[in-house]
Amino acid sequence: MFRRRSSEAGKNEAAAAGRHHGTAPAGLGTDHGASHRPGPEVSDPGREQDGPWGRPPAGLDVSLPHPARVRNYWLGGRDFYAADKAAGEEIGREFPHLAEAARAERAFLVRAVRFLAGPARIRQFLDVGSGLPAGGNTHEIAQGIAPDTRIVYADHDPAVILHAKTLLSNPMLASTREGAVYYADADLRDVAAVLAAASTTLDPSRPVALIMLGILGHIDDFGAARSITSQLMRELPAGSYLVIADGVADGDSAVSAQRRYDASARPRYGASAPAPYLLRKPDELTSFFAGLELTEPGVVPCPQWRPDGRGASLADGRDAAGTAAYCGVARKP
Repeated sequence: MFRRRSSEAGKNEAAAAGRHHGTAPAGLGTDHGASHRPGPEVSDPGREQDGPWGRPPAGLDVSLPHPARVRNYWLGGRDFYAADKAAGEEIGREFPHLAEAARAERAFLVRAVRFLAGPARIRQFLDVGSGLPAGGNTHEIAQGIAPDTRIVYADHDPAVILHAKTLLSNPMLASTREGAVYYADADLRDVAAVLAAASTTLDPSRPVALIMLGILGHIDDFGAARSITSQLMRELPAGSYLVIADGVADGDSAVSAQRRYDASARPRYGASAPAPYLLRKPDELTSFFAGLELTEPGVVPCPQWRPDGRGASLADGRDAAGTAAYCGVARKP
C-alpha cells in the first residue's frame, strides 16, 4: 500500500546513478525487443551477484530501504538490497497487513490480466503507479497470451524509473517483437501527463485496460481520487476496462495499524517515505466503478476474485487486523 510517494525523494540517488547509466529519460521503452520468455524476475545480468539482492548500480545509495524495493522483496522479486530485506522483514512482523495486501494484489493482477488479455481480448494496458517489476508483471502475463500486446507503465519515482531502465534492457524482461513496453515518468495526480505517456505507445481508438493497484489510498481526498479515475476513463474508448485493487478496512484496529505504519515511514525511509495511506470502506471502493459494467464477481476481497487455486489465502481475504485488499474489474460501455 505504498506504491506512491509524497515527495521528490529519490532524485538525488537517481541522478547519481544516472551519471553511470546515462540520464533516465521521461519514458523508457522496449519495442521490437527480444522474444518474450515468461518466468520470474531476473536482475541485471551485468551486476555482480554478491548476495541474493546483487550488487547495486554504481552511484545508487542503498544504505536506506526504499518502499518500492521493500515491496519487490515481499513479492519475491530480486531488485532489493540488504536494507530493503531487513525493513521488509521488520515491517512484515509489525504490520503484516501490508505484505499480505501486496501479495494479494499481485495475485489478483495476474488473474485479471489473464482475463483481460484472454476472454476480453484487450491488447493495450496502462498500469499506473506500477512500482518495480517483480514476478507476474503486466506485460509478461499479457504478452504471454497475446504477443502483440502494448503496455505503458507509469510511475513518478525517480529510483523506480532508474531500475526500470536497467530491467527493461534485460532480454528476459523486454517486450516481444510484436508488442511494446514503455515505462513513463508520470504522476497519477497529473492526468494530462498520464494520458500523454499513454499516447506514446497506445492507440487511442482501441480499448485500454487502466490498472491502478494500491495507489488510490494515497489520495486522501475521496472526491479527488474519484475525479482522477473518472477523468482517465473518460478519455478511453468504449470497451476499455478499469482494474482497481486497494486496501479497505472495517473497524478501528485496521485504521490504527495503518496510521502507526504511516507515522513510522519517515524515520524508516527518510526522503523516500511514501504518502500516508487511507483505508476506505468497501462501498467507497465500489463507487470508483460508477457508470461502468462490473464483471463477476464484482468488488470483493482480492482472493475471492476468480480464484484459480494457485495460492493459499485466508478464506475471506482478511487479516487479523480486519484489513483486506479489495478489487474489481469493470468495462466501459
